[in-house]
Amino acid sequence: MMHRIQCKCGALQGHIQGAGTCSRVVCYCADCRGFTKFLGCSDDVLDAQGGTEIVQLAQPRVVFSQGQEHLAAVRLSEKGLLRWYADCCKTPIGNTLANPKVAFIGLIRASLDPSMIEKDFGSNVAVVHVDSAIGEPKPVQKGLFGTIMRFIWLVLSMRISGQYRRSQLFNESGDPVVTPTVLTAEERKVIKADI
Repeated sequence: MMHRIQCKCGALQGHIQGAGTCSRVVCYCADCRGFTKFLGCSDDVLDAQGGTEIVQLAQPRVVFSQGQEHLAAVRLSEKGLLRWYADCCKTPIGNTLANPKVAFIGLIRASLDPSMIEKDFGSNVAVVHVDSAIGEPKPVQKGLFGTIMRFIWLVLSMRISGQYRRSQLFNESGDPVVTPTVLTAEERKVIKADI
């Protein structure tokens, strides 16, 4: 499999290589919404109730082939997830933990090929963090247990095999390849308003 990854303007490009464990998830958490608000792309990314569609898979499967200089990252708080995006056109790419040994990434649909998502990643979609969804009735949570089990398997298999070291998002010292911007409390408050 060679699922294409690219930003909206096409400057940052890559693909997902090989097959492996993955999960499709729609996340309704406020931080995912905050990320799209930070980038100014909420209308392009979120569903009607504020959900972000994500494909979780092993980080080393993500290979950037051009435009890595456009890769940027933000943390909505000191301890928040690393949220990766293309700074050329503010396309969200994906979310990771700051620990390179926990080598999963949640790729955001906006950076994937929508016509190939079901074929490449299956039709089962988990729905999580529904309490934070916008409006009523809230979506029904589903698939959380399977998503957690696949996440644990992904992380363990990458760790045991040492493959986590092949991620293009972290350098040999285990630091992110770009220094993430960390939002101040004030910036965070602005992001969190009305979401």
